[in-house]
Amino acid sequence: MAEEDEEVMVAPVEEEEEVTDLMGAVRKVLKNALVVDGVIRGLHEVAKHIDAQKAQVVFLAESCNEPTYKKLVQGLCLEKNISLVDVPDNKQLGEWAGLCKIDNDGLPRKVVGASCVAVTD
Repeated sequence: MAEEDEEVMVAPVEEEEEVTDLMGAVRKVLKNALVVDGVIRGLHEVAKHIDAQKAQVVFLAESCNEPTYKKLVQGLCLEKNISLVDVPDNKQLGEWAGLCKIDNDGLPRKVVGASCVAVTD
């Protein structure tokens, strides 16, 4: 009879959103990488991971206003044959990389821009 008294907790099934464009795919990749702690943020850390060939893919914000920053990341990725994806907005990239606070409604607040993000194993 003890088995009848126990309630079975069923986890809600999360519907997987359909990816139809490149930015949707970038968001999904970064979301999955965040779960397993595989997101590297910032120029110094990303450059170290690219140089050690630990990075799988690198995302670079087009809205970065420092041309030497872009040249460095693009040159390292080209030299080490690592995929580079351009993202139009650094605030959006920062939000996808987890550089924000989530309020009670589930909306991002205090979003910090990220010019460069890498995904590792």
